[in-house]
Amino acid sequence: MMKVRTMTGLAAAIMTVVVMATNARQSARTMMAVDDDSTRVNRPESSNNIVDEVVWVVGDEAILKSDIEMMRLQAEQEGLKWNGDPDCTIPEQIAVQKLFLHQAAIDSIEVTESEITQSIEEQLNYWIQMIGSREKLEEYRKQSITQMRQEMHDDFKNRELVQKMRQKLVSDINVSPAEVRSYFKDMPQDSLPMIPTMVEVQIITSEPRVSQEEINRVKNQLREYTDRVNNGETTFATLARLYSEDGSARQGGELGYTPRAALDPDFASVAFNLTDPKKVSKIVETEFGYHIIQLIDRRGDRINVRHILLKPRISSEAITQAKERLDSVANDIREGKYSFDNAATYISDDKDTRRNHGLMANVTEQTRTSRFRMQDLPTEVARQVERLQVDEISPSFEMINSKGKRVCAIVKLKSRTESHRATITEDFQVMKDEVLAKRREQALHDWVAEKLKNTYVRMNEQYRDCKFEYEGWVK
Repeated sequence: MMKVRTMTGLAAAIMTVVVMATNARQSARTMMAVDDDSTRVNRPESSNNIVDEVVWVVGDEAILKSDIEMMRLQAEQEGLKWNGDPDCTIPEQIAVQKLFLHQAAIDSIEVTESEITQSIEEQLNYWIQMIGSREKLEEYRKQSITQMRQEMHDDFKNRELVQKMRQKLVSDINVSPAEVRSYFKDMPQDSLPMIPTMVEVQIITSEPRVSQEEINRVKNQLREYTDRVNNGETTFATLARLYSEDGSARQGGELGYTPRAALDPDFASVAFNLTDPKKVSKIVETEFGYHIIQLIDRRGDRINVRHILLKPRISSEAITQAKERLDSVANDIREGKYSFDNAATYISDDKDTRRNHGLMANVTEQTRTSRFRMQDLPTEVARQVERLQVDEISPSFEMINSKGKRVCAIVKLKSRTESHRATITEDFQVMKDEVLAKRREQALHDWVAEKLKNTYVRMNEQYRDCKFEYEGWVK
């Protein structure tokens, strides 16, 4: 099934907003110093030039006024509504994430560059789907995709650390069927959760063919990079920072110590056979594009390498041909020449779906299902599904897949279940997920409350009269 990762719950939404502050702000912090006698932040070269203000300190982590304003702006863009006064809720939520990050450091929680890169690419692909194209996104944000990747890196690293820490803290919490039934047994009918309209969607994708001339251009460019490194003209890391189209470019292409299973099989096969850190690998083709790789170090079953990724450009003619091919397939299915299931199995280029007759999968932290809320579908897919009746097939359209590739697709609406009150017989999994989520959120709430008892906190006087979710901030 085509995997679409979604996050659920207010806490997850808040966490996403928290870590979306720009890396430009992080860079600015490195030019500042905290004065121990006040809550002002000054540039080292001018003690009287105040550029920001420290409003909270949690442990040894400062929260700047700009952090709060950045989160407020991001929340407005995401349409997030705050419970209570935002002037109090926002800094408290930032402080909670600081606690998780601090504990992640204590517990030696690690994230690999490949995990960070995947998260960044998923976010970029989501934005591209929303706005329509890479070019429109770059114009809207007034940044290149490479600049966005670099800017997002540190914040997405923190997001992954927070997510892993939260998962570790609640990993042992589960609920039994009896507990689910007991939870809802005496609940009034009008208090039962509403199940939104859910759909199941099948998809067939076709990757537009890249011309041989374009493939040769990319390979020649990578060969030139290899020659420049071998001739001592420059370093591999410098070229990666300048030219790689992967999120690891900011780190000079370095991925960090990564197990074989976390890497593309073709990439891993070459990377794990490298033995000389001075040598550059042959060109490697993966589903992401074309790479060259340089070994840094190997520790047991983990390897640390640098790589440069280049992605071939797709012509408008190739896109038109792919769409026409899919429209022809859709017409053949409508005429009964073969089924959508068979077409997805034998024709689709999507590896995640074709083994399951094109059925897309909705993957969350706790569950994997074929049922989607409309807002959880990829944007371009949702636009098509809105117009379809059950068993209807869409015309062809373009989208960005989970690997960041531009593909063409057709979809079929397999089923639609209208919004209704949950019942234990038909919606047991949904009800179980709700009980489990409540248990885990309560466990995290209790952990934060306990953590605060032994954590140093200082805040500006203006916040001391706030009505916080946790009582331990004011001591």
